[in-house]
Amino acid sequence: MPLFIGLMSGTSLDGIDAALVSIEQDDSPPRLMETLALPMPEPLRRSLLALCHTDRLSFAELAHAEDTFCRLQAQAVRELLEKSATPREAVAAIGSHGQTIEHAPYGHAGEGSPAYTCQLDNPSLLAELTGCQVVADFRRRDLAAGGQAAPLAPAFHNALFRHPDEWRLVLNLGGFANLTLLPPAESTAEVVGFDTGPANVLLDAWHQRHCNGRYDANGAWAASGRVDTALLERLMSEPFFHRPPPRSTGREVFHLPWLERQLSGDELPADVQATLAELTAESIALGIEMASELCEAPPAKALIPCGGGAHNTDLLSRLAQRLPETSLVASRDWGWPADWLEAGAFAWLAYRRLEGLPGNLPSVTGASGPRVLGGLYPP
Repeated sequence: MPLFIGLMSGTSLDGIDAALVSIEQDDSPPRLMETLALPMPEPLRRSLLALCHTDRLSFAELAHAEDTFCRLQAQAVRELLEKSATPREAVAAIGSHGQTIEHAPYGHAGEGSPAYTCQLDNPSLLAELTGCQVVADFRRRDLAAGGQAAPLAPAFHNALFRHPDEWRLVLNLGGFANLTLLPPAESTAEVVGFDTGPANVLLDAWHQRHCNGRYDANGAWAASGRVDTALLERLMSEPFFHRPPPRSTGREVFHLPWLERQLSGDELPADVQATLAELTAESIALGIEMASELCEAPPAKALIPCGGGAHNTDLLSRLAQRLPETSLVASRDWGWPADWLEAGAFAWLAYRRLEGLPGNLPSVTGASGPRVLGGLYPP
């Protein structure tokens, strides 16, 4: 039984998700065997967050953060193997996403730079520490082929959730939101997927500034506020929301200074939080409209929320109000828990790399064709 481990640390910087996945063959669905979430230590989180927003890079700081991050990944692997009573020799490969520091698929604004994406990772060290083969650097091959290098998860969504005769939506609510529209299996339409904008990144940052805790549990604070329609209109004027796909984004565009530039200074903090939740819901709804127009698709029968935001009842309520013809369905009901789709995706991508199979969807990323993603690092 071939086993793969997927490691994912998203833009929320809350920790490392490790998923042990069984994949028999390409035409059989992957099976989630065991999971482990390792919280991000606060010093490492602060260091990574600073790197995400710096204009002056210290190689010593970068090397220290990378080393600490890699050793945390290795700890996650060891604990996952122990928890599942799995010998490391049974693992065909670890799929390591790394930690995104900067994502600039259009290059650095105003400087005419090439497109780039930077994931902090050290797969050589990870292979040494774990004794397992590692697959890493998944994104840059798609970028080299003219793609956005993101999102990559829609290919995995396609493998898990595509239905013979229903249109379905998969919505990942991590630091940022990305959307996958899955046509019926018998349709000639292609899978569409792209980033719709911020999800938890601004909600978390604003909550951390004004409240205790890293995030707004269940969206309770946002639910206590009132949407500032004038502020929402200013936020929605951001050009990214109206750019046709393929498209992807990150902290380079959406961060607290971006929000602060739109504030008058008279807003109540809870009202800003409510407006940010509304921004996420409205930008997702706009993204669904764009995707449906591209495919000439009817309203999807189901939307499957996943990622940390799938637990935000206030946000899901705002989405449901905008999608009266679409049912919100828990991903667990269709065989995969919401918190483990991204880690599972990188286990699956590691499998695809070992089999010499493409990992990207050109209809999603805009690459010139299918590409085998990732480099191999033997133990």
